[in-house]
Amino acid sequence: MRKSFKKVFGLASTAAVLSTVFAQPVAHVVTAEETEEGVLSFESEVIREGEPIEGGELKVAMVGTPFEGVLNNMLYSNNSDASLINYFNPGILGYDENFTIDNSGFADIEFDPEAKTVKLTIPEGQTWHDGEPITIDDVIFPYYVIGHPDYTGVRYGEDYMNVVGMEEYHAGDAEEISGLERVDDYTLIVHYKSVSNSMLQAGGGISGYMEPEHILGEIPVGELEDSEYVRSTPVGFGPFKVDRVVPGEAVTYSAFDDWYEGRPNIDNLTVEVVAATNVIQEIKAGNYDIASLPADQYETYKDATNIDILGTIDNAFTYIGFKQGTWDDEAGEVKYDETLPLSNKAIRQAMAHAIDNNAIATRFYHGLRQAANSFITPNFTAYWDQDIEVPEYNPELAKQILEEAGFVDVDGDGFVETPEGEPLKLTFASMSGAEVSEPIATYYIQSWRDIGIDIELLDGQLHDMNAFYDRVESDDPEIMVYQAAFGIGGDPNPAGLWGRKAKFNMLRWATEENDKLLADIASDKSFDEEFRTEAFHNWQEYMMEELPAIPTLFRYKLTAVNKRVSHWDVQIGSDLKWSEIYLLSDERVAE
Repeated sequence: MRKSFKKVFGLASTAAVLSTVFAQPVAHVVTAEETEEGVLSFESEVIREGEPIEGGELKVAMVGTPFEGVLNNMLYSNNSDASLINYFNPGILGYDENFTIDNSGFADIEFDPEAKTVKLTIPEGQTWHDGEPITIDDVIFPYYVIGHPDYTGVRYGEDYMNVVGMEEYHAGDAEEISGLERVDDYTLIVHYKSVSNSMLQAGGGISGYMEPEHILGEIPVGELEDSEYVRSTPVGFGPFKVDRVVPGEAVTYSAFDDWYEGRPNIDNLTVEVVAATNVIQEIKAGNYDIASLPADQYETYKDATNIDILGTIDNAFTYIGFKQGTWDDEAGEVKYDETLPLSNKAIRQAMAHAIDNNAIATRFYHGLRQAANSFITPNFTAYWDQDIEVPEYNPELAKQILEEAGFVDVDGDGFVETPEGEPLKLTFASMSGAEVSEPIATYYIQSWRDIGIDIELLDGQLHDMNAFYDRVESDDPEIMVYQAAFGIGGDPNPAGLWGRKAKFNMLRWATEENDKLLADIASDKSFDEEFRTEAFHNWQEYMMEELPAIPTLFRYKLTAVNKRVSHWDVQIGSDLKWSEIYLLSDERVAE
């Protein structure tokens, strides 16, 4: 076994039975019982012997709701679009199993912390899918898009502001970004205001984007997101080129003959959206070669004979978010509002003590998830604090916290009023897409109502992913509490998700102490590994004290591989190449 997910902290020893019956538009009563099932482990790689066929089509099931279809690295904002992009435009930086940047990618990189520079060198003689030559200008181009005042995405933030001259360009005070030193057609030196250990991590402040300037440079920046070259006919340099996009439903690709690592042996690739309720039936019928597997249906596929199940711990977590402000476009930062209900820490603490995520993990996810104790995932063993204390499940303590903060039931309706005697009414938003989505949302709502908080499901229903994130990101005032997930990527530095200037900080929460702790993580002192670890631990402790959000679950990421696929590897930093993957039969194996 190359890598297995270890059980990193125990489940509580006492059983908790969670039931929900309340006046809310839900379909059924939910009962979750915590058990000592433990956490499972899986192989991360499968290799099968056999006589390969020539070419063929690999069919991939993308499980969930329709994808948004922003097929560009500079502009996408969700994991579904990111996975589609990765097939045709995967970025230029490589990394190892620890997410540390190395020279295994398209570009070679030299990091000079004393000079505060990064040197990027790309190979000569490479082309885009349309045959146009790739030059270093295609690496420079994304800086000018992301830093442009008309840029519509979420990438512009502290990492890009750290490039010398970027803020002047963004403000319109300069036409050029002075920190981008073009050495020749294949070499770029990027000058930074400051450097940190975090920059050595994938996604840690060094841009790995490369885009076809000869195409996208002809489109006004403010119009890029809705252009045909983003939505329907994107051009990349990756192992597969896009042939057709069916909006929200499917993307078909064909092998790129001139991929720098060698042409894929598979001729065609199709990725289709499949509902979580249908995917197991489709997999068993042999309709797909590769599919992500929903953890909540594990019992229905664990013994399937036509697939291998691979797994790794996902570099992501789910969380309960509390809206505490808005995004200030002009200032480019969070505008925290201390007058909002969820800006009161007592409410957040009480809501944390009211829910039992150990029971959610074991009852609904069969040992494939576990209660989270941090916003740093266990993959980052040097920085994740496995001993940090999280609010224990204790509804009586939750009620006590509310009472001591002045939240008491004045009118006898079973729900508390504010210290000023005003009604406290909250909404909870959550996404559809999985069989357990509704019962889990129902459980959370009932748990909070049981401690006296009047909270209801937003619009009386769950929302599909795109509509959900559109409303959360736009600070829809009707959303007050929400359940979502964050993928951390290769850099554990939390500033990109929780920083004052991070648009991904959808809580819109900011404090001076948080600013300071994040600055410590990114400071020059963080080149000292002991200091860096301590800085991460200090930040995690502060987050558990303040609870601007509640980390709920770490999760296993499972993948089904049809037994006609010769080789597949889900290990982080895997060096498996597309030229090493074959199909062993014309037809997929069915049960």
